Amino acid sequence: MAQTLEVLSRRTDSMKGIRSIVHTMKTLSVINAAPYEHAARAIDAYHETVLEGLHAFLHQIGPLAVAPQRIGTRVLIVFGSDHGLCGNYNEALAAHVIGQLAGAHGEPIVLCIGAQMADALRDQGVDPAATFFPPASVDGVGRLANLLTQHLDQIRHDNGPDDMAVSLAYFARDGKNGQRPEVAALLPLDEDLVHKLQNKPWVSRSLPTFSMPPPDLFQSLIRGYLFASLFRAAAEALVTENAARLALMQQAEQSVDERLEELTSETRQVRQSEITTELLDVIIGFEALKKRR
Repeated sequence: MAQTLEVLSRRTDSMKGIRSIVHTMKTLSVINAAPYEHAARAIDAYHETVLEGLHAFLHQIGPLAVAPQRIGTRVLIVFGSDHGLCGNYNEALAAHVIGQLAGAHGEPIVLCIGAQMADALRDQGVDPAATFFPPASVDGVGRLANLLTQHLDQIRHDNGPDDMAVSLAYFARDGKNGQRPEVAALLPLDEDLVHKLQNKPWVSRSLPTFSMPPPDLFQSLIRGYLFASLFRAAAEALVTENAARLALMQQAEQSVDERLEELTSETRQVRQSEITTELLDVIIGFEALKKRR
């Protein structure tokens, strides 16, 4: 009986240690998500500034002639996770990406963020052309966005003058539903967005002007738009990753608490049974002594 109590005590101590680790991971998920959420909101302001610059550009040079575009290269950037403890985050996004590629024309160049995401894509039959390390802090989000922008410039340079289509795949927040996989097209520019900017009135009394050659300015604006979109997608992916980890840690914490309650109840029962047995032994011994006398 003492051995059983000893085993239960060890199990209880182990579960308390596990609960401490789970609680720490849950706290870290909350702490880590906040800076990335602030970064996502901050880049929204930069994104709006780039769109306002594009608006000023279109107001100055007039409507763009929208002609049928020949897409020479298609690029898909997939944002995964290497930090673990976030469930089937990579596998679910990889499956969604495969579903999107099933109806696409031609195979795109796939750029992957995270080695685990690359493995998940390979399991689905897609071999990424390049794999980048996910950012370990908020400062790394800007570096990753800049590195991806440079890599896209190199792909465009290597594949000729035809237009390039760029899409992003990542997990986005979805209100009460938590998160959802999303594939967003970046380039070519959305026709509705261009039409909206072209027809949007210029409200300031100061008319916009610029000194750069229009093609160079337009290319710089597109590069800024691309950088802001990549930054926001990376920050959003990190927010949802920490949210997924937080949800799993909450479930794990609840399971550990339930197991601790079971162990505590079982320990009490075993201890009570041991006390009852000892009392019965004392009573039986006392009765035996009375009979001898």
